[in-house]
Amino acid sequence: MSDRTPREVQSRENNVRKKAWTPPSLLPSPVKKDGMSYRWIRKTLLGQDDDRNMVSKQDEGWVPIRREEHPELQYAGKGTGLVEIGGLVLCSTPTEFVEQRNAYFRKHTDDQTAAVDANLMKENDPRMPLFSERKSTTSGSSRG
Repeated sequence: MSDRTPREVQSRENNVRKKAWTPPSLLPSPVKKDGMSYRWIRKTLLGQDDDRNMVSKQDEGWVPIRREEHPELQYAGKGTGLVEIGGLVLCSTPTEFVEQRNAYFRKHTDDQTAAVDANLMKENDPRMPLFSERKSTTSGSSRG
């Protein structure tokens, strides 16, 4: 006779990994709607309205979200009608705009990198190269 406990009697509760503690998020996340991206945008800084920032973000296509649009965030925003916490306003824009913006800045960065590389290569001297191709090779050796 065996002293082992049958498998169906054993509990897996002891084997389950315990959930790790994580700090709470200071800004809540809205329930995401298909095709929309969300971002918290600064409305005030040190108690002063930052109209310049809000106008520039609205020009980029970000639209402030009204509390009625996201009932799960009703507690955020007192009197303004917007989802607002600590001087930040939750805004949304079509994800398509975010992807276009990212592509624009990616191209801008690539162009600047290419210009810097071209400028450095102008100064390159074969006797003392600024860049060297690093290649590693392996050779077969017989061990006996």
